[in-house]
Amino acid sequence: MKRSLAALFCLATTAFVAAFAAPNLSGEWKLNLAKSQYGTVPAPLEVTRRIKHEGVALFLSTYQKTQQREVTSELLYTTDGKVCVNKMSTGEASGTAKWDGDRLVIESSQKVQNAELKSREVWMLSPDGKTLTIATHLTLPQQGEFDVKQVFEKQ
Repeated sequence: MKRSLAALFCLATTAFVAAFAAPNLSGEWKLNLAKSQYGTVPAPLEVTRRIKHEGVALFLSTYQKTQQREVTSELLYTTDGKVCVNKMSTGEASGTAKWDGDRLVIESSQKVQNAELKSREVWMLSPDGKTLTIATHLTLPQQGEFDVKQVFEKQ
């Protein structure tokens, strides 16, 4: 009886942990501009993001097209909160990624021309896994602080 009760407890605990496991963000995601909110920030014409998420490793490849240019960036984070340094076209950016329940929080900073740019992103995956919403708070020395909401759809 004790053995079957212990097995039942173990099974229930495993099911509970699996139910609250971090979502897998892998896939190709395309920005839905109509559902996104850029406020006073000029919106891009197009954004596509490819995400490879395995364990704690999170690799992002982002293509963005604006009126002025086209840019592709590649970033690597670990979702365990450790500091990661990524090389960008404007220099190095350091940041951390960690789970807050089922939301991924990425905080990063970068020095550009002796000014520090900061961002805090909160990633939320819809229950059906088809929509990724990223709420970003940006702090830019010259422009101040502002918020952007991007809504991506899985392709």
